[in-house]
Amino acid sequence: MDDESKAKSEPKTVRKGLALINDDLLHNILLRLTATSFASAACVSKSWNLLCNRILSRPKLASALSLNPSQHIAVQEVLEKVLSEPIRPHFAVANIGSGFSLIGAFRLITKRLGSGTPFIISTASGIIGRDALTNELKEVKWGDIGGDSDDEGGYFPVEVINNGIVLTVGFVPGLKVDAIPLLRSVKEPRVHMRDKFVMDIKNYTASVSGCTSPVGIIIFGEGLADMKPVIDVLDYAMPMETVIVGDERGRFLYRSWDESRNVCGSAKYISEAVALVFARDSDKSSVTGDIQFHVALSNGVSVVGPIHKAVSVRANNPDRTTWLTAKREGQFEILDGQTMLTEINDELENRIESPDLYIGVTKRRKCSIGSEKPRLITSLSYHGVIGGDEEYLYVNGDNIKTGDYFQFYHSDPNAAISSCSDASVNFKNLKLYENANNGHDMRAVAVNVVKKEVFGGFIFSCNGRGESFFGRRNVDSAPFTENFPRVPLAGIFCGGEIGRGSSSLMGESQRESSAHCCLHVYSSVYLVMSSTL
Repeated sequence: MDDESKAKSEPKTVRKGLALINDDLLHNILLRLTATSFASAACVSKSWNLLCNRILSRPKLASALSLNPSQHIAVQEVLEKVLSEPIRPHFAVANIGSGFSLIGAFRLITKRLGSGTPFIISTASGIIGRDALTNELKEVKWGDIGGDSDDEGGYFPVEVINNGIVLTVGFVPGLKVDAIPLLRSVKEPRVHMRDKFVMDIKNYTASVSGCTSPVGIIIFGEGLADMKPVIDVLDYAMPMETVIVGDERGRFLYRSWDESRNVCGSAKYISEAVALVFARDSDKSSVTGDIQFHVALSNGVSVVGPIHKAVSVRANNPDRTTWLTAKREGQFEILDGQTMLTEINDELENRIESPDLYIGVTKRRKCSIGSEKPRLITSLSYHGVIGGDEEYLYVNGDNIKTGDYFQFYHSDPNAAISSCSDASVNFKNLKLYENANNGHDMRAVAVNVVKKEVFGGFIFSCNGRGESFFGRRNVDSAPFTENFPRVPLAGIFCGGEIGRGSSSLMGESQRESSAHCCLHVYSSVYLVMSSTL
C-alpha cells in the first residue's frame, strides 16, 4: 500500500466540543462560574483542575447582607451573592438579628455549604455589610429606631426591625481553619475547661502547623458566660503576634470540621464560647505569599477625674456586681460612691450629655495554664458604673481587689470620631502597599517593604455606637471603606467588643500601655486581612 493510500485509510483525530476551547477562552469561562459550578469544573480533568487552581490562587473573602424580613429569602439572597463567583469555602461566619431563628438559619446555610466547612453563626445587636441586591453599604443597629420608616412615628415592631443577616465566606490558602468550642461540663469547674480550651487551640494549631501559636482567633461568647477570665487566659497563653477579635456576649451555634467537637445540644456540656482558629498550614508548597492579620481600634471613651485606689471592696456574687469605696491617689480621705460620682459629674458638666460611665481598673493577677508556675500579668478591665450612695460605688463585674488603681471613663463621640480618623490614617499604610503593587506610587514605599494586598475585613463595634452615637451614618465602617472601597467587609454591633494584637494599627496608647486591654467599651475593633505578594 503506497503512502497516499495508507494516509487515506487511517482515521483522522477530530477535535470536538470543549477540546476546541483554548486556555484563554476557558479561563474566561471558568472565571464567570458560580462557586458550585466552579467546583464541578475543577473535577472535569487534570488540566481543568490546574487551570481552576490558577484562577483561585489568591486569598478571597465574599460577604453579603440582607434585611429581607423573610428568613428563608434573606438567607438565600446572601448565599447566592457570596457563592456567585469562584470560591472554595475554608470557613464561614454569619450574624443574624434576634428576629431570625438561630437554628433555622444554621440549617439553611450548612445545607448549602456542606458539613466540611467550619461555620459559626451568632446573634448580634446589628450588622454591617454590603446589600446582596444593591451592593449598598449598610450599618444597621437594631433597637436604634429612627425616622426612616413609613410610619410617621418612625416605629417598627421589634420582631420586624431585628430581621437581617450578614454572611461571610473565606478562602485562605496557606491557612487551616477550624471552630473550637469552650465546653463546660456540668460536673466540672469552669477553670478546668478554660485550660482545656486553650490547650485545644494550641494542640490543633500544632497538628496543622508544627507550632502552637495561631495567626488569629475570632471568638464568640455566650451571653450568660463571664468571658473576662477566658480572654485573660488566652492573652496570657498566646504571643502578641496572635490576633484575637470577637464578640463577648451573644448566642451562637457552630459546626467544626472535627466531628468530635460538634456537641451542640449535648446534655453533658454547655458551650460557653467558640473560637474560629486560623493556623499556618505546614503543607503550603503550592501557595505563594503569606496571609497576615492586622488589628486596629477606634476608642470611644475618655478619661475623667483623678486616679483612685480601691479601699473597701465587697463582691456581690449572685448578680456579679462589686461595691467599693476608694481614695484619690496620694490622699488619705476615703470617698463613698456619692462623693466620687458628684466630683465626676461636676467635671463633665457642659461637656457631654448623659454619658455612660465606667471605671477602668488596672489589675495585676497571677495566671497559669495547667500545672505550670503562675506569673503576674497586668490588664486593664472596664466595669460599668451602676450608681453610688453614701456608702459605696456600685459597678458591674467582679475580681476587683483592695489596692487596685482605677480611673473613671465616659463615652465620648468626639473621641470616637477622632480615633476613627486615626484608624483611617493607619490603614493608609496598608493601602500604600496595594498602590505600589499596582504601579501607582512606587516611590511612596521603601524598597525593602514587603508588598501586601488587602482582601477582606471584619468590624466588631459596640452596640452603643452607630448613628445615634455619632449623629450620622456609617461612621464605624468609614476607616475601612475609605481606604479599601472594593474590598469585602462584614461587621456587627455587639455587647462587648474583643480586640487584641501587636499590630501598629492599634494606636500609640494601646502599644505603649503595660496593661493589656482585650475587652473594650464603646469601641470599634477592625480586623484587616492581607496577603503578601
